Amino acid sequence: MSPQTSTTAAAAGTWRLGDLTVNRVGFGAMRLTGTAPFDRGVPRDREQSVGVLRRAVELGVNHIDTAAFYFSARCSANELIKRALAPYPEDLVIATKVWPDRDPSGAWWWATPEQLRGQVEENLRQLGRDHLDVVNLRVPPSRRNGSIGEHFGALAELRDAGLIRHLGISNVTSEQLAEVRAVAPVVCVQNAYGIGAASEDRALLRLCGELGLAYVPFFAIAGRGREAGPVPGDSEEVCAVARAHGVSLAQVRLAWTLQQGPHVLAIPGTGDPGHLEQNVAAGALRLSKEEMARLASLRPAEA
Repeated sequence: MSPQTSTTAAAAGTWRLGDLTVNRVGFGAMRLTGTAPFDRGVPRDREQSVGVLRRAVELGVNHIDTAAFYFSARCSANELIKRALAPYPEDLVIATKVWPDRDPSGAWWWATPEQLRGQVEENLRQLGRDHLDVVNLRVPPSRRNGSIGEHFGALAELRDAGLIRHLGISNVTSEQLAEVRAVAPVVCVQNAYGIGAASEDRALLRLCGELGLAYVPFFAIAGRGREAGPVPGDSEEVCAVARAHGVSLAQVRLAWTLQQGPHVLAIPGTGDPGHLEQNVAAGALRLSKEEMARLASLRPAEA
């Protein structure tokens, strides 16, 4: 299967984030501001990034993942989204993340529960919205094994105040999911996931399916390369599947991830129009049971 402009994001089916229906192939905004995020790569051409966003919507993408801390010296992802898509299509769902943030110099800081309202309001201002469709509480690595209830409770209050429609969590454990579900409803869990995922990550994905929650993997293409992008020299197993179908390695990784369950949503990010077309087309790629099993057997170091 080669990427076809006629393939739309609807090819992989839909899922509901609360009362909001989205196509399972979405778009991640992190790479709109540069070839690598956070001023570490070549800055993107602003008009090209605007064009990619508009083309994504033309291809049926109606779920965009962003954050106020996605910015470079030249532009911010939220500003690009507003410029490209406002006034927004009625079916477009924009999800953002809070708790981490960056000051104007790019230095990272982490909000207290009391500071989360300011982060939410900044996303509202940048996007030109009166409410946010989905806000994910992005847990810092240092808190992966601790309580997040106080921060999540602060977001629940903002939801009750009408600033947020639905809540999600990101970079979390199964125990933290149980903790926050006792505070307020959760519509999605956003964690790193892809070929070579650890057993605890696979267990959390299955749990979300049982609970009817969306599981939204990030780094499904980049894998262990994370923010820097895919590691050069992909595994022979992934390459063999790509050759068999006549597709890119990224498309194989996206298709494998989407086939983990109907509740799995993809948010691949790119600032390249050609890669966008390929990512959307991956939603129509179906791997065989044998191919799925072969790729599932890869260990993290091999994937």
